[in-house]
Amino acid sequence: MDFGLTDEQEAIRDEVRKFAENEIEPVATELDEQESYPHDVMDEAAKMGLTGAHIPVEHGGAGYSPLEMALITEELFAVDPGIGLCITSAAFGADSIMANGTDEQKERYLEPIANGDAVMGAAISEPDVGSDVSAVSTTAEKDGDEWVIDGNKMWITNGSVGDYFVVMCKTDDTEDRYSGFSQILVESDRDGFTAEKITGKLGIRASDTAELILDDVRVPEENLIGTEGAGFLQLMQFFDDTRTMVAAQGVGIAKGACERALDYAQEREQFDRPISDFQAIQHKLSEMHTRTEAARQLTYKSAWSVENEGQQLTALASMAKEFASATAVEVADEAVQIHGGAGYVNDFDVERLYRDAKITQIYEGTTEIQKNIIARELLGKGF
Repeated sequence: MDFGLTDEQEAIRDEVRKFAENEIEPVATELDEQESYPHDVMDEAAKMGLTGAHIPVEHGGAGYSPLEMALITEELFAVDPGIGLCITSAAFGADSIMANGTDEQKERYLEPIANGDAVMGAAISEPDVGSDVSAVSTTAEKDGDEWVIDGNKMWITNGSVGDYFVVMCKTDDTEDRYSGFSQILVESDRDGFTAEKITGKLGIRASDTAELILDDVRVPEENLIGTEGAGFLQLMQFFDDTRTMVAAQGVGIAKGACERALDYAQEREQFDRPISDFQAIQHKLSEMHTRTEAARQLTYKSAWSVENEGQQLTALASMAKEFASATAVEVADEAVQIHGGAGYVNDFDVERLYRDAKITQIYEGTTEIQKNIIARELLGKGF
């Protein structure tokens, strides 16, 4: 097995880290406090090819592999998870178009994302629907050559800044719990579409989150993605990739916390010597770095499996997501502990990393759901 990165992959990682340190780090605390979307940083990210990094070259993107996307995500989140999420989620939902969309949809919706001219999102969750995706109640009914969509979506990333969304809808009543769902593209400038920004979040405050209200929103029938009624299966395939990227987010947060804790432990003195001289701190640092490396290797294997369609893909994605997110929370917690009182205020980044880490255990499937999926795959059970 080859655990090394290619020269090109190392260059990608290094360039992204430089970008994050130069463009993101100076404004991270300010945008977190203001809960403001980083429009200027997004413009610079687009110039770097980061807003549509995994979109194929033929559609204006950089065509980076899942492993390369994990590397990019890790470095961005190591500097600031909130702004990092803005960049990596600019194309959230694009995977469904790439896998199931028509050539016209790919040309129309992918290129603007890659060029930095648009932002998109995936609208799945609802006020009463989170883990149980099959309970989605947003409906889409055919009226001539149009879909008429009614419903309410909640916790939608890029909700109030996005230009279009891949919306999970119920298009047919069937006895099969997992049939009758479809994914439909909805532009935010359609009549009946409104978005209400959600504020007061614990973390990732620079990232835009909103509630979407769709009241008799009409879109042309060609906005259907893939086969009518196949939306649930499409979404489950989409999750294998996105959960791997959340694992990479967790690795990035843990990496950032490790770096800051190590630096602080060597600078902070008590009893006339650096606190890094004390075995208690040394043990914390060793455990933090070891756990982060373990999460990294599991995440990279999952990313490799996404690219190569490995047999254990779904299980690996959930394993990586569950373990890396827990690692992010635990390592960030220890980083704050090493900083002591200084880590409890936003003079130091570990305070923000600590708050930001928690979301990785919630979105794209909670920790509990990931454990259910892993067990289901081990036991060979269906949905």
